[in-house]
Amino acid sequence: MDWMYLLIVLVKAVVVVALVMAVAGYAVVGERKIASWVQERPGPNRTTVPILGSIPVVGWWLRRMGFFQLWADGAKFFFKEEPTPAHVNKLYFLVAPVVAFVPAMAALSAVPFGQYVGSDGVAVPLAITNFDVGMLFVMAVSGISVFGIIMAGWASNSKYPYFSSIRASAQLISYELTIGLALLPVFMWTGGTLDLFSIVREQGGVVGGGVFGLPKWFICIMPVSALLYLVALFAESNRLPFDMAESETDLVGGFHTEYGAFKFGLFFVGEYAHMTLAAILFSVIFLGGWSIPFVSMDAMPVGLLGAVVSVGVVFVKTVILMSFIMLVRWTLPRFRYDQVMDLGWKILLPLAVVNLAVYAVILALVEG
Repeated sequence: MDWMYLLIVLVKAVVVVALVMAVAGYAVVGERKIASWVQERPGPNRTTVPILGSIPVVGWWLRRMGFFQLWADGAKFFFKEEPTPAHVNKLYFLVAPVVAFVPAMAALSAVPFGQYVGSDGVAVPLAITNFDVGMLFVMAVSGISVFGIIMAGWASNSKYPYFSSIRASAQLISYELTIGLALLPVFMWTGGTLDLFSIVREQGGVVGGGVFGLPKWFICIMPVSALLYLVALFAESNRLPFDMAESETDLVGGFHTEYGAFKFGLFFVGEYAHMTLAAILFSVIFLGGWSIPFVSMDAMPVGLLGAVVSVGVVFVKTVILMSFIMLVRWTLPRFRYDQVMDLGWKILLPLAVVNLAVYAVILALVEG
């Protein structure tokens, strides 16, 4: 029985990692296509492969959409020469990309992507494993990725990467406080649970009634918490306008200035894996996860069909949110470092404290 359980967990882990890697990889292509749309240019539309590219209509469409571009980029990173500068600390220089990449994959192990309802009517989360403190585990593990950036900046033995690592650590500390305070009202509303599956189950149904009813999603119940959490996620995942760790205008390339080829590719994929994790978490916590607007959780399909539908709903919400995150990158200018710190400490953090106090009073009055 123990071997069967381990086999099932291993299969689920392989499937989840493969899907997330595919989504993170094609998110790069998606961002290039969105950037080209914003800037009114074609984007990647030339790369092809001999067999698939020659399929009538389908091959042409895949080429025009840039589907094969990821294959070319992956091959380029894999076969490109990987020089290691003589002035770096080689051990930490080599370990840093792995430390920056792995936490996103580990954090995804506790995130439910859907649910399976058996014939007995019991809903089971579709996740690698289900923690009672899943949200706490995700926050703790995902925050470890900053150590990869710090390690890369220090081991590069260069001033620009070193400045980048200091910026990244200060930014993480600043905005992690906002994330924690923004999530506390959610935990209070759900009775103190840190289980992501239970948080999603709380969001089924409708708030209010009649034509003015709204989905019972936490983005509708707690819009300020959702906004604070979303802004902090931009900062935590180093996305524009908060990419202080890279900031090409004043730090060349930031922590990965001295990196190239496959090691640089790991940093790149790690960034998009963290963006994928951020989008999935926001979808699960504030957008109802696999709940469909105005549809009760109990009214959703059961069995294999229900599992496919639930995963599909989470996937659609995640893709929409990732597209929004990409659109923001190519719309807003980069903030200055002092503006990022001021926003975190002088605006978002006090607003998060006030928001927490308001919901604490509301819940006390309701329960009293």
